[in-house]
Amino acid sequence: MSRRRVVITGLGPVTAHGLGIDSLWQALCDGRSALAPIRAFDASGFKAASGGELPESFDVKELVPKSYRKATKVMARDIEIAVGGALLAVKDAGLRTRGTDPDNPPTIAPDRFGCHIGAGLIAAELDELTAALSTSRDASGRFDVANWGEKGMQELTPLWLLKYLPNMLACHVTIIHDCQGPSNTITCNEASSGLSLAESQRVIERGAADACLSGGADSKLNPMAYLRQELAGRFAPCSPTSDASAVVKPFDSAATGSLIGEGGGILVLEAEETAKARGARIHAVLSGTGASQSWCDDTVGLLPDASGESLADAVSAALRDAGIAPAEVDAIIPYGSGVPSLDSLEANALARVFGNELAKKPVITLAPSIGATVAGFGAIAVAVAARAIAEQRLPARLNSKSTGSVAAAAAPSAPCALRHILVCTPSLGGQNSAAVISKPA
Repeated sequence: MSRRRVVITGLGPVTAHGLGIDSLWQALCDGRSALAPIRAFDASGFKAASGGELPESFDVKELVPKSYRKATKVMARDIEIAVGGALLAVKDAGLRTRGTDPDNPPTIAPDRFGCHIGAGLIAAELDELTAALSTSRDASGRFDVANWGEKGMQELTPLWLLKYLPNMLACHVTIIHDCQGPSNTITCNEASSGLSLAESQRVIERGAADACLSGGADSKLNPMAYLRQELAGRFAPCSPTSDASAVVKPFDSAATGSLIGEGGGILVLEAEETAKARGARIHAVLSGTGASQSWCDDTVGLLPDASGESLADAVSAALRDAGIAPAEVDAIIPYGSGVPSLDSLEANALARVFGNELAKKPVITLAPSIGATVAGFGAIAVAVAARAIAEQRLPARLNSKSTGSVAAAAAPSAPCALRHILVCTPSLGGQNSAAVISKPA
């Protein structure tokens, strides 16, 4: 059967380097890191006190229509990132939507415009919870379930839950931009964005939509989510006075862990014929995707499958879907978090696919610059891959020295002939995603 070709016409990354692909790409090529002491809360008691935080100038109220600003009161940080990324992507793609121009017909008919956004498990803000919990104590000062039901819950706004449901990222984006086509939310940790892009790809390929807003967003920079990352053993030691920009060392034999970065991205994926018919700029082609599930001894993926077999299966599936051989991949963007167990898993997976040729495949590492962005990673990485292909250039790599067979050692930005770039990641939970981003014909 013939397949509709899926292209990328809009890029909307939101990272610690700011809004949009231009600021991110320039920082990556300059070799600048945005990792710094966390402002959102006092993280000095954690193993890592620094991360990749969005600029203080980030304000979601400036990224939604005036008529929608009241709804920002029930947007958790993750939702704000997705809403901001969607606006950037729509504008970059040159689309008219209800959210950008309500007085004129939309470029894509609403019932032909889908939306698939990956999300993490959104942690509630402690101030909201403690206000409710403090009124739920019994006479001895202990938490009392009866008091929680009778008094404590009354301290929470009736719309409180709508702020923390993972599907609310896609919910707000679809309402703002009037996306009435197929919509879904995927919550598979680090693989969330990549799997969402794959979902959009299939929806467009089978003709259920002509375009989709797709990607993911995540923010772990709050005490509850941050604690989970520490308990999962993800952090590198980084005191409040440490130079955070030098801490994360992907694939390095001396790596000690990662630092978390909030962020994500939304992309406009579009059927090639639709994009060409409206004269759109095509950044790149989403030529193939793959997915798999790893076996986890502990059932939750805290201890990943060190062999990398299942991630390799996802990569191989993406290459088959794209119709290319491993030798045709010109660069790789793995998760590359600096967490030794995850880096080892990825290195083993890539070695299974590329064999002795792996050392010749330049790797693009993002975590030393913006942190490990969890559910937001895939969309950010694909946006970077699209810009790298357009510029025919590799961004700089930071910090790493001894990286074995993975070509991830520190290096300046350099020109590079790029036709196909592989983006892949494992995840906490064992889900794996892979995508091939290609140069337009």
